Amino acid sequence: MTIRTLLSALLVLTLLPLTGCWSNKEIEDLGLIVGTSLDLEKQEASREASAGQAGGPPQRDRITITNQFVTAETTGKGTKTSSSQQKAYNNVSETGDAILPTLRNMVLRIEKHAFAEHSKVIIIGEDLARTLDLKKILDFFIREQEMRPSGLLLIAQNRASKTLESKKPMDIPAFKLVEMTHGHGRTTKILPPTTLTKIEGKLHSGASFLLQNVVSSTNGDTKFAGAAVIEGKTRKLRGFLNEKEIEGLTWISGEGKGGLVKSVDKQTGQPIIYEILSMKSKIKPHVDGDNISFDIKIESEGRIAEHWVVSEKTMETEFLKRTEKAIEEEVERLVENVLDKIQHEYRADVAGFGNKLRIKYPHVWKAAKKDWDETFSEVPIKHEVKITIKDYGTSDE
Repeated sequence: MTIRTLLSALLVLTLLPLTGCWSNKEIEDLGLIVGTSLDLEKQEASREASAGQAGGPPQRDRITITNQFVTAETTGKGTKTSSSQQKAYNNVSETGDAILPTLRNMVLRIEKHAFAEHSKVIIIGEDLARTLDLKKILDFFIREQEMRPSGLLLIAQNRASKTLESKKPMDIPAFKLVEMTHGHGRTTKILPPTTLTKIEGKLHSGASFLLQNVVSSTNGDTKFAGAAVIEGKTRKLRGFLNEKEIEGLTWISGEGKGGLVKSVDKQTGQPIIYEILSMKSKIKPHVDGDNISFDIKIESEGRIAEHWVVSEKTMETEFLKRTEKAIEEEVERLVENVLDKIQHEYRADVAGFGNKLRIKYPHVWKAAKKDWDETFSEVPIKHEVKITIKDYGTSDE
């Protein structure tokens, strides 16, 4: 066999797999699921159930699942007569007492083949998160191979299905929620995104943690507003932190990539806005016998982005030192407020103190981890903040 013949045969074998795809799915036949919400349906026991049925199964909580579909018709790309006022999405809801059977019942109401590999976000309603273990709620989504592991997880204040609604015809709410998380790099009020991949480890760790909270207003707008506190032992919603408290936690963790701090000049009472260029935090645990304590050292470099103190020149050393002190006091106030909330009201370590103790004192952590949230609520925590202004703009040059 000549080399030319051998190369020709190799070329044919290489091209054969490219002639088609045996598992292709025509987009016109698909109902692309881009977002899912889950809400608790509170129900009163029926007269028959209250009378009791011998040997019957106990009454279970019912969950309403809403899938947001995007199809060729909803986006106006599959028809010639599509209206400009038609919504760019279609929400379909079904209620049941388990996730998969409820989703299968949804098939009876849609004409397209449901396809979830492009799902972007899962939103869990407040009542459901308070009532049921998140591990049970998310078990199907974590196991399902068709679900995208990079899908985001959010907690909705009040009803989750409201966050998948919009009054703007061209909006696709699931996409909008994902895009809103991109603001994490420009503010300390948004948590780093939590995906299905990340949540599995959190659910098995036994530690308390946070999930981004989303609120839907009466006019159909959605907004990130703080975070949901998930208790480690029960894996249920414990309560919410507001935006200021999230700022404090971001300073404690040192994971912020940007953002602003608003303070007030003490001499004039005028606002000064500090823009974060970098931040870092070091949490240091101490063990003295049975006593555990922590020190937090926070450092940040930034710039004066705006100030209303017209009587002062930004470049003057005295004004810079005064401003740095004012920013430090504001950050300290944010840290103190959130520590008081998570230690004394929620009694839940959502800031990672336990993990620092585990790394430096593994034997102490082994004994303390079972009831760590209770121990954490009584642990003394000291903090120190150092702000350095590196840039003050060009207005005074």
